[in-house]
Amino acid sequence: MAWHKPRTAALVLLLAMATLAVFAAVAEFDFVNFDDPKYVTENPVVRDGLTWAGVGWAFTTTHASNWHPLTWLSHMLDVQLFGLRPGWHHLTNVVFHALNACVLFLVLARATGALWRSAFVAALFAFHPLHVESVAWISERKDVLSGFFFMLTLWSYARFAERKSENKGQESEVGRSFPAWVFYALSLFLFACGLMSKPMLVTLPFILLLLDYWPLNRLETAGADARFSGIGRLLREKIPFFVLSLASSIVTFWAQQKGGAVASLDHIPLLSRLLNGIISYGVYLAKTIWPTNLAVLYLPPAGRPAWQTILVLVVLAALTAGAIWGGRLHRFLPVGWFWFLGMLIPVIGIVQVGSQSMADRYTYLPLIGLFLAISWGSWELARHQGKAALTLVGLLVTFGLAARTSDQLRCWTDGEALFTHCVETTPDNYVAQSNLGNALAGHGKYSAAKSHYLEALRLQPQYANAMRNLGVLLTQQGQTDEALQYLRQATRLAPDTSAIYARLALALSASGNTESAILYYHESLLYFPDQIEVCNNLAWIRATHPDPRLRDGKEAVLLAERACVLTDFNTPILLGTLAAAYAESGRFSEATETAQKAVARAAAAGDRNLENRNRELLALYQSNKPYREPAPGK
Repeated sequence: MAWHKPRTAALVLLLAMATLAVFAAVAEFDFVNFDDPKYVTENPVVRDGLTWAGVGWAFTTTHASNWHPLTWLSHMLDVQLFGLRPGWHHLTNVVFHALNACVLFLVLARATGALWRSAFVAALFAFHPLHVESVAWISERKDVLSGFFFMLTLWSYARFAERKSENKGQESEVGRSFPAWVFYALSLFLFACGLMSKPMLVTLPFILLLLDYWPLNRLETAGADARFSGIGRLLREKIPFFVLSLASSIVTFWAQQKGGAVASLDHIPLLSRLLNGIISYGVYLAKTIWPTNLAVLYLPPAGRPAWQTILVLVVLAALTAGAIWGGRLHRFLPVGWFWFLGMLIPVIGIVQVGSQSMADRYTYLPLIGLFLAISWGSWELARHQGKAALTLVGLLVTFGLAARTSDQLRCWTDGEALFTHCVETTPDNYVAQSNLGNALAGHGKYSAAKSHYLEALRLQPQYANAMRNLGVLLTQQGQTDEALQYLRQATRLAPDTSAIYARLALALSASGNTESAILYYHESLLYFPDQIEVCNNLAWIRATHPDPRLRDGKEAVLLAERACVLTDFNTPILLGTLAAAYAESGRFSEATETAQKAVARAAAAGDRNLENRNRELLALYQSNKPYREPAPGK
């Protein structure tokens, strides 16, 4: 095995520095209004940093319709180290991406001995524009984090395979000091960590089987019996990996179904899903070769000519046949092609999650297969002549992709830039129109935001989220009656969407219709009991409303305690509500103690207004008096 340690180290350093340089611009980027609020900026548990309560929450929650505890812990650690400064959160993603490229290079170089081909695969992985979404989007930490464990699993498994082989003379001194089972156990542990970062890694056992075929060459070929025996041995080795994949698949489906993210077959028939999957493979291939018109959200087209689907199916069949036929002499062809096909299966749309038809981020690990086939295939074509030309072409491709990636990064400056680009790139995208409205509203551009909400409803009159967003905007502008019309219509269209019930309750409360607001808050909590904001809002009403018919101290305490438990009793506004709930229940000593904590937390956070407010309430509780909201009109 040609290892070339000094040259390898130099290439690793160059690859890492180049990756960091290409993505360095993200240090100036903001959070975006697409998933970043639920993952970081508006997630009270994450905002508290790394706490024991947060660790427990990470391993038990299905927030965001997923179970990925290590991803949550990584976000908490970022907040612990950097607060809510978005540039540092972005740079964490970039560092993981650079590490992934470097480890991928090391794994391939060690397994194949082909230094420059491995470096080219790693460069394609590092600089391809389809990977911008996974790196520049803070909420896609799960991609780069799971990718990190994926690469380490490949490294550990390759070392296990080395230790199992008879040719141990090529191993390093460090490798000789550990038996094979240590690397096997380590690869299994790293795989579990990857699944706890993003469950898309469920196909990894199949990737390991592909690597057994090439480049590890662990499949015996001495004869039919030996070949059968070798396959059985390799399959038995993968049983623990398959068990983890099955467990992760079950947990993921349960979490996504619980979160309402899985579309039913009545909503999207199986045939439509299969056709969309075929087209998506074709689009991924096209965008890999010519990465233009990339967007954060691709909606399924209203209609597509049958000939397009047939054409893509023919191309896929031809490429599959070519990979199998070519695999007789060049094993990298079927390995690369089936790596690409297989890793996309969980996200190709058979189990439809969300409204997108495909996503750039789904290609983060699957494209490695195509890059393998391209790199080794190009080398074989130029094996006897033209290597200088191949090197020049490789450099031009690498620099071209890096330049295109730098250009694509500009779309991720903030939410407004992201969805402005998405609206321009994907016409008639009503979801992008609504999200652009959210970004504009967040920047105080209310008139422009309203126009985009209305445009979303023009494109899709039954789009409940746009109605909810427009209702929220109108509520903020004091146009409560019009807001309620949109919010009520949204609840009729999406009767199982707790967020709409919560927003409707907030609008009703603002309009003075508190009795109805309480009903909708309860309806929202019926779907998701651990909504911190909803628990807090309802607890405040139950603890402080001037109408005694609407107060309920016992319920107020239960709701406020639930919100505080979810945030480890660290959030001053939630502590203030809990203090008010204790006071309404006549538990003034507890109210006083909790209000004192609220004052201290507000002071530590530098929120002078909230600190003074909690001091006023503390004085009331010390006098054994509960707080009452002023009656409407006073």
